[in-house]
Amino acid sequence: MSRLPAEIERIAFVASQTPEANTALEKLVHRYGNVDPQDADIIVALGGDGLMLKTLHVFMSTGKPIYGMHRGTVGFLMNDYREHGLKERLHAAEATVIHPLVMHTIDASGKGHEHRAINEVSLFRQTYQAARLNIMVDGKQRLRELTADGIMVATPAGSTAYNLSTGGPIIPIGSPLMALTPISPFRPRRWRGALLPDSAVVTIEVLEADKRPVAAVADHDEVRSVQHVDVRMDHAIDMKLLFDPGHSLDERILREQFSH
Repeated sequence: MSRLPAEIERIAFVASQTPEANTALEKLVHRYGNVDPQDADIIVALGGDGLMLKTLHVFMSTGKPIYGMHRGTVGFLMNDYREHGLKERLHAAEATVIHPLVMHTIDASGKGHEHRAINEVSLFRQTYQAARLNIMVDGKQRLRELTADGIMVATPAGSTAYNLSTGGPIIPIGSPLMALTPISPFRPRRWRGALLPDSAVVTIEVLEADKRPVAAVADHDEVRSVQHVDVRMDHAIDMKLLFDPGHSLDERILREQFSH
């Protein structure tokens, strides 16, 4: 048995509230012990993609690597669950580095808000009326008016999630790109979005904000009645996701493009 390097000897387990995840938590803690996440070298998350996103948010600024095991519903970001051989798997795991999006918004009262997203930043209409949005990239107007249910900016890691379900492109994880994808566009009818460099700043102005209110959402953080939204990728934050050899996030995203 190969010995873990010092940086991944102390394990902290986190789990979702499902019976399946809690049972796994009890077994793994009994076998491997459990330290406080603050003192851990590595975080092992037990659940589905929802728990993984929550875990990434909680430990976003710590630099701690995160290894997920699937004990939930959707497990695109998780490894297979096995009770035995965890330390050997952690030792052999391959790291994928991802960066979050940072969303700056100004709401109807003029108050500013900042939130980060692993998957996507989305703008949605709040009422029965379609949103009217002015789209700028790096300060240059690219679309004077988009009439739609909304629009999103997605990371490569999030490109196979909500972005894909709305017709957006799948982006290989190592690509320096972001997807700008409309949600149920009405005008212009033929515009289906754009691929942008991950250095770009996307600015969205809400037109007729009083009459057609719009909410902005960064993963699960929502700001209502926004007037102005800036979105960019935060390259200052590196998050390390660990995957078993042969089952990296790159491989999963590539495989997704050939699924039918």
